[in-house]
Amino acid sequence: MARRDPAAETAFGPMVQVAIEQYEPPERRLVFDDLAGSFVPSGQRLLVRAMRWRPLRRLTVWAGERTVAGAWSIITCRKRYIDDRLAEALASIESVVILGAGMDTKAYGLARRSDIPIFEVDLPVNIARKKAAVEHAIGSVPPSVHLVPLDFERDDLIGTLTGHGYRAEHCTFFIWEGVTQYLTEDAVRATLTAMQTAASGSRLAFTYVRRDFIDGANLYDAGPLYKRFRQRQQVWKFGLDSADVASFLAEYGWRLVEQAGADFYQRHYLGPAGRTLSASNLEWTAYAEKM
Repeated sequence: MARRDPAAETAFGPMVQVAIEQYEPPERRLVFDDLAGSFVPSGQRLLVRAMRWRPLRRLTVWAGERTVAGAWSIITCRKRYIDDRLAEALASIESVVILGAGMDTKAYGLARRSDIPIFEVDLPVNIARKKAAVEHAIGSVPPSVHLVPLDFERDDLIGTLTGHGYRAEHCTFFIWEGVTQYLTEDAVRATLTAMQTAASGSRLAFTYVRRDFIDGANLYDAGPLYKRFRQRQQVWKFGLDSADVASFLAEYGWRLVEQAGADFYQRHYLGPAGRTLSASNLEWTAYAEKM
């Protein structure tokens, strides 16, 4: 029997959280995704449906916050931020590449309103799961969406994408959400090296875990995550310091436009929605443009 990849096993959790968030009234909702609930496995769909009951939903969020401060906003706010940046850029880009797509539904929401080519890249096991989930949820993979199996540690990103119809000269929006911490530094740098060929004006939105968390110097009130991802298994491997992101990206021809952490999420999403959730600086989102 094949050994399970621990990184691949984390593909479903974020979408369960997003699906539960859809039961919040629109004015309180942090991320909008009407497909999320149909992309999670059947057992988890039952859990999600139970969250229609507001007291249970509140209790679930509270329990998560007690375990890891900012647990709810880490996922919902980063997804909202990337959705917002993609919407702003959509008129000026020619393709979308989602690196480590997991069970994310972004491609399928976009395919309903645009025929822009979208490439979902992930481990082969997750691509197979994604295809099955899409077929269950909406019947078939839309013509504009291309499922691309790839191992970031071993495979040639641009060559593999090109083999699935990607055109390197296209101005592209790259999304790399919730992935970099699972990779070695070599794989992160190899991916950025591959994206050096991206057309000028291309965009990159990616998340990263803080390096001092990876090193164990600052746990950001997330001790259970440290035990799970750093002590029990070395699942999270890579981190960055926020002060180093601009120079790190510049090595590969990208200009940092903006970073979003706890303060940004409180100001732009949690506060306006009237949510009293905490936000964590454990994970940040960076947004860059190809020079």
